[in-house]
Amino acid sequence: MERSLNNWGMISQRTRMRIVCKDVTAETLYDVLHDTSYRKKWDTNMIDTFDIGRLTVNADVGYYSWKCPSPLKNRDFVTMRSWLPLGNDYLIINYSVKHPEYPPKKDYVRAVSLLTGYLIQSTGANCCTLYYLTQVDPRGSLPKWVVNRVSQFVAPKAMKKIYKACLKYPEWKRKHEPSLKPWRYPEQNTLPCISVSELTMQRADSLENIDESGVSEEKAQHHSDDDEA
Repeated sequence: MERSLNNWGMISQRTRMRIVCKDVTAETLYDVLHDTSYRKKWDTNMIDTFDIGRLTVNADVGYYSWKCPSPLKNRDFVTMRSWLPLGNDYLIINYSVKHPEYPPKKDYVRAVSLLTGYLIQSTGANCCTLYYLTQVDPRGSLPKWVVNRVSQFVAPKAMKKIYKACLKYPEWKRKHEPSLKPWRYPEQNTLPCISVSELTMQRADSLENIDESGVSEEKAQHHSDDDEA
């Protein structure tokens, strides 16, 4: 993980990771990253996620909130996501936007995804590699121990969770609307249409910036990152 200045002069967190997924096809990994219903089964750091609306056949807007160690405030995002099959490979990217019906919430800090991307490369009939890159402004002066913990423990465990979730996904999906994959079949998408004119870029400097740098690790109540999917 790297710390860098974003375009508005605030400190942002940049993470780059890679994981080889044996016994997992690129198609399965692609489905797991898209399937919000399944994400609620394996992503133990998540509080809530849902799709808001669609822009095109391969772009939508969604909401995601995630847990921070208490007494730090939990963070949430509203992002525009787009995806593109590239032969046997797949690309998914997102960045934060403002939607008039989903303003910042009182009990959350609205964080900003400057750019987050997944690249899935097929390396065989039943194997693939996932590359992950994200640059996020958490909107706040976080304690150094939080930054270290995310880079050393949370992020690597999250990648392993995705891999474990992929191994279990085919069996789970067979029991949960196996033919429903609107990210593959646009005709299945029932989300309301959103006009690009309704959205604006989420500028980090327009959001609250809180100082949580004084929160000690001893006083924080950590949630578990080890739950099975």
